[in-house]
Amino acid sequence: MEFTYEERRPPALARFVESVWYARGRIDYRRERIAPTGSTVAVVVLGDPIQVVAGDGPPLVAREGFLIGPHDRPVINEPLGETHCFGVVTTPVGCGALFGVRPSSVRGKVVDLMTAWPGAVALRTAGSLDDVEKALVPGPPGPALRRCEAAVHALEADPLRPIAGLAAELNVSHGHLDREFTEIVGLAPRALSRILRLRALLAAIDVYAPVDWPGLAAAYGWFDQSHFIRDFRRHTGVTPSAYVKAQRAAFTPDQAAPGFTPEM
Repeated sequence: MEFTYEERRPPALARFVESVWYARGRIDYRRERIAPTGSTVAVVVLGDPIQVVAGDGPPLVAREGFLIGPHDRPVINEPLGETHCFGVVTTPVGCGALFGVRPSSVRGKVVDLMTAWPGAVALRTAGSLDDVEKALVPGPPGPALRRCEAAVHALEADPLRPIAGLAAELNVSHGHLDREFTEIVGLAPRALSRILRLRALLAAIDVYAPVDWPGLAAAYGWFDQSHFIRDFRRHTGVTPSAYVKAQRAAFTPDQAAPGFTPEM
């Protein structure tokens, strides 16, 4: 069966939504590990169940949908048949505004979507991504969200910047920013910065060409190879060489997606 995947980034929802997507078909491998991005992900299951594991947590067999909270470990996605679903990927500050869910309460977890966000029931009758977008009505941003949003943008621009200096620029203490960020984003600022560094590094890799791992790691702030490999494995679940090998085995150059590690 051909695999159909459609994704868009709605400009009107850009503050809270990184992307909305639709997928249908069968993947050519058993399951995949997905590296964290700093987002919360809501998936409405319209077809066969999907088994999902977040970090070291227990598996959830989702028959109607699942919500993956912010996390710093890989998520294992294992379709138990044909994939048929809609998905919403939030920005780091979008979870509470979109779903009414405190991100800190679902950090590192995968939970039943309909229980966590009753509004997702309406998405089961969506016929297109236009319908999904219309169902997303974020709440108004308060000063804490706006401050965390500014911090996220600063870390995206420079993941290595000191958090204390960033807090001072935002006119709050380091501790205040840590607490506010953990409540709004679900992760501490330094945890998100590590995720953003690795996300940028993964996007820079051409898995079909020789990879200069020491040079690439240094370019993104890792000057100790053992530290780099440890962080890489923590976020992807595999070593750098295993990641490249898995992508080459499962994807053609036009299919390769940063952060996805297929398992046959």
